Amino acid sequence: MATKLQRRTASLRKLHLLQTLNKPKSVKRSCSIINILLHFYKLKVKLEEIQREYQNLLKNIRIPKVIIICLEVKVEKINGEQFVVRVACNKGGDKLVSILEVFDELGLNVVQARVSCRHFFSMEAIIGVGQDQKTSDMKDITDAVLKAIDEKQSGEQEMLVT
Repeated sequence: MATKLQRRTASLRKLHLLQTLNKPKSVKRSCSIINILLHFYKLKVKLEEIQREYQNLLKNIRIPKVIIICLEVKVEKINGEQFVVRVACNKGGDKLVSILEVFDELGLNVVQARVSCRHFFSMEAIIGVGQDQKTSDMKDITDAVLKAIDEKQSGEQEMLVT
């Protein structure tokens, strides 16, 4: 942090520089202060003009409201009887509920999950095979999750059409 003395010294240097730029040797000190204030006022007006132009540009830029994400489901096997399931698709509907129902139907237990619906639906879950269930295949899990999401998306589209 600059001390008060350092800031004051820097301000005096800037004032002196502006004085030497804005006045001939014969002009009085009060005229140089007026010139400095006039210069600051002109800079302020230019800044306001640039801010208005920036706001106008922001209004005219079209930002897409819908981000299209292709449906993606990846299943990986980790340490024995556990799987990592990663899902990414457009948000909307009860996709999370459908996916959890599929896990339940397959006899899989969710050990840990992370879900985000900010710009699109994404989920990463670690699932384990239940005690009464035989080991599931990665392809079975992938197909079941894809089917659940596709049914939800087609159901939503039918609701939009009617």
